[in-house]
Amino acid sequence: MAVPPASSPSSSTWTLHPDRALPADPGTRAAARTIYGATKDLPIVSMHGHVDAGLLAADEPFGNPAELFVIPDHYLVRMLVSQGVPHGDLGVPRRDGEPVETDPRAIWRTFCAHWHLFRGTPTRYWMEHVLAEVFGVAAPPSSDTADALYDEISAHLATPEYRPLALVDRFDLEVIATTDPADASLEHHAELARRGWGERIVPTFRPDAVLHLDLPTWRADVARLAERADLPVETYPQYLAALEARRRAFIAAGARATDHGHFSADTTPLPASEAARIFDAALRGEVTAEEARAFSAHMLFEMARMSSEDGLVMQLHPGVLRNYDSGVFAARGADVGYDIPVATEYTHALRPLLEAFGHHPNLRLIVFTVDEDVYSRELAPLAGVFPAMKLGAPWWFLDTPDGMLRFRELVTDNAGFYNTTGFVDDTRAFFSIPARHDLARRIDAAHLARLVAEHRLDESEAVETAIDLAYRLPLAAYPRPASAVGQHSPDAS
Repeated sequence: MAVPPASSPSSSTWTLHPDRALPADPGTRAAARTIYGATKDLPIVSMHGHVDAGLLAADEPFGNPAELFVIPDHYLVRMLVSQGVPHGDLGVPRRDGEPVETDPRAIWRTFCAHWHLFRGTPTRYWMEHVLAEVFGVAAPPSSDTADALYDEISAHLATPEYRPLALVDRFDLEVIATTDPADASLEHHAELARRGWGERIVPTFRPDAVLHLDLPTWRADVARLAERADLPVETYPQYLAALEARRRAFIAAGARATDHGHFSADTTPLPASEAARIFDAALRGEVTAEEARAFSAHMLFEMARMSSEDGLVMQLHPGVLRNYDSGVFAARGADVGYDIPVATEYTHALRPLLEAFGHHPNLRLIVFTVDEDVYSRELAPLAGVFPAMKLGAPWWFLDTPDGMLRFRELVTDNAGFYNTTGFVDDTRAFFSIPARHDLARRIDAAHLARLVAEHRLDESEAVETAIDLAYRLPLAAYPRPASAVGQHSPDAS
């Protein structure tokens, strides 16, 4: 969607082509313009994101352009690193405290000097949208424009119109979900709710840290879970009770979903006695890798069971080998560009969950993948028959113009449009949210325009479908749990 800048200090602005990402064929492009025109100004439903709730609650001015756009963006960082730019030159900190570049203007200059590396990438599309349509800057990034852009952006960021909550309104974010660990205090959401934002800014329950027994921090995380739930967690039944208590607290705070980033999609349940034995071993620090994998799979099954009871939508996005380079992870930590997709199997992996809950009226399971080989072979046929399962949007490495087009072509035959969730942006970069939704709306318009041109849809049907994909389906995919309707508490903790 177009988001005109609140004001612009520059005398001229950089203008993007209005038909970007629409079909090249003139006839199909005309239909795509009509379809996109029906969706471009719809409100945004952003139900799977990683914007920090504390940032929104504080509502303070953002930092400088380097802190905002370069240092935390693993999409951007990984491209520059792949071309020989050291992490340190981009200001990515080291765990050992060794020095890195700290001059934000120097970091921004490095990014601008390498702008050409992003040609053809979604990062370029998103950044162009942010710079041209959100900030209204005068020219694209380059070595020559770096300082002027830095000053333009900084001038905007100093104004009230560019503070986080003002942008929630300006971006027309009808709902935005954060992602929060199981032991989150939810204090920021409580504060936002007290100020009237509780229906629009909601938490998401992300229990990964306490479901993977072989994580080095697992026992400490379980201790924090117990403290937050105000329950003892010394046995497996107590552990389940604490998780259920935290889910209730999240629902009271407005949550609509859970989020699970497991390596595998395996959902094989364990006998309760075996799950208890493995849990006890983990508390003693004696769990094996094989036992930990089995327990993680079992807990996905348990999460589905809990969702069928409390109504939280269950999101599953497996298949990424995190922190691939152990040396980089040791030096700089997570989220610096070294998470790599792996082939992922879903048909056998999801069978236990779907056989048990796939027809349960209270379960909504949204499945994502970074392995597009499984779209037509596994995921679309599964979503095309099980009422509880929906397909999430192309995610991470597939969140690209061509990736989104392939998604529609590969899944629609078996799943149709209405067994998908519409677009889910999954971003930490707050300013990129409207850019990502705009691109998705253009790509869906392009796909639907082809169906119109081939006389497979009437144009009116295509427009209605586009509106559903952009707005109605995301709302329908993430309803408030029935138990929470009328029960929102601004003091949930």
